[in-house]
Amino acid sequence: MQFLDLTLPTAAENLALDHALLEQAERAQGPGEQLRIWEPDSPFVVVGRSSRVATEVNLEACRRDQIPVLRRGSGGAAVVAGPGCLMYAVVLSCRRRPELRMVDQAHRFVLGVLADALRSLDADLEISGISDLTRHGRKFSGNSLRCKRNHVLYHGTILYDFSLPSIGRYLKTPPRQPDYRRQRPHDAFVGNFPANQEALRHVIRQAWQADQATRQWTRKEVAELVASRYSAETWNYRL
Repeated sequence: MQFLDLTLPTAAENLALDHALLEQAERAQGPGEQLRIWEPDSPFVVVGRSSRVATEVNLEACRRDQIPVLRRGSGGAAVVAGPGCLMYAVVLSCRRRPELRMVDQAHRFVLGVLADALRSLDADLEISGISDLTRHGRKFSGNSLRCKRNHVLYHGTILYDFSLPSIGRYLKTPPRQPDYRRQRPHDAFVGNFPANQEALRHVIRQAWQADQATRQWTRKEVAELVASRYSAETWNYRL
């Protein structure tokens, strides 16, 4: 598997790059499977493809603090990302792994790989809900996917040194909650995983056997996606 270690300057560009990697694989113009790891240098909020911004995001606080609110192309609820939150994206081939065409199997497979990798750093973690990783009942990783005909983009967050109070500051109580949350507020529900960035990068890359480092990415397509979608209010605030 190829490995792209790349953080672009803006949140919009980083979301666009995940999108572009999926489209590139689907067109068979690039590697069929690829792992990307990145980490933002400033906070932002990203909502799911079908999220209603006003329902999930504290827009007043975001505007006051100049926190961008963007929309990703995959499902799930709103999250806050920033320094101390490692982001990963893996593009997988449904031709090589036909079971990934079923959403529940895709979640089970990718989370299984991640959980096994992270247990080498701390054994006390679980897969919880549909697409979360937890430790002592606290969520430290949220994940989502987008399916195309022949490939799946699975991406998510791993909190390891994140400013946890910012979650409750910028997000409202989510309208849909997994049972294991038990109606807990953000500050009682979310936690950091006890590892540093270097260790996380190493075990995730090793787990996916992503030993073919690359610096190639589709700059033109990313720029086009930023202009047409990820920096456009018509997309980010469409719901």
